[in-house]
Amino acid sequence: MCTRVFWSDNGVAKVCSRTMDWQVSDDPVLWAVPEGTKRVAGDATWESQYGVVGLSMWDCGTTDAVNGAGLAAHLLYLGTAGFAAPGSPGAITNLLWAQWVLDHCATVDEAVAALHDLPVVSAPARGQELGCHLALEDASGDSAIVEPIDGKLRVHHAPQYQVVANDPPFDEQLEHLRHYRPFGGDRLLPGGIESTDRFVRAAYFLHYLPEPADLSEAIAGVVGIAGTVSCPPGAPYEDFGVYPTWWTSATDLTNLTYYFWSHSSPSLIWVELSAIDLRPGTPVRSLNPRQPGLVGDVTGRLAPAALTY
Repeated sequence: MCTRVFWSDNGVAKVCSRTMDWQVSDDPVLWAVPEGTKRVAGDATWESQYGVVGLSMWDCGTTDAVNGAGLAAHLLYLGTAGFAAPGSPGAITNLLWAQWVLDHCATVDEAVAALHDLPVVSAPARGQELGCHLALEDASGDSAIVEPIDGKLRVHHAPQYQVVANDPPFDEQLEHLRHYRPFGGDRLLPGGIESTDRFVRAAYFLHYLPEPADLSEAIAGVVGIAGTVSCPPGAPYEDFGVYPTWWTSATDLTNLTYYFWSHSSPSLIWVELSAIDLRPGTPVRSLNPRQPGLVGDVTGRLAPAALTY
């Protein structure tokens, strides 16, 4: 499925990385969406307060992005999710949950407060109901994991919540982690691709990651950990199908740079938010991040486009 790791306690930059694992490609599109963009999700309508750079899934909604204030949001699969009842007053859909947060909030604190009484309902994507939870982090190093459980949003909010995977819910993942070295138990590092193994492995490698000498080492550190929890094509899960890793992203929240690596390409690309005009009235821009030949800084290759979701 997916894993996110946030390196919030090094002395160089607040950086995170996540993997996207699924049965088929999510057909990601890279977007730069300016302030003042109007959105509709469920019963909610709004106008964005911040510019956002990130990825869409199947032209349905935002899965992974960062805004100009230095807040990042990531949707990861959670099969045990229990959303609010359809038709809940004022609800937003899970497909634009991450986008709603990034459009309204500058910090994790603001996001947690804004989400407190907000109902989130499930909307189908390509005919599928996709359970998910939301991982948030900001330029201060703060973090939160927000999970829809039994129709309510359960929030885990603290800087030490640096790793997220999939099922079971986050509190059970933390309890499971305590059985392993060096987190209080005596079990050795697991090597499987199941969510619980990926959670432990990411936490383990982050625990031992040495202080980076520079920004390049900081980015390489979290991307390297993402590599340890990536799923190669064809590798089956124990009890169900094959969910390979299609791409890995990384976000530098300190310097506002968004990185993307398609696992069908050997090349990393990135977008510098400081080099994009995201003021109200500027055009929405997009790029197919998997097109052949892309490498390095692709900020200038984002082209005006009609927003499709």
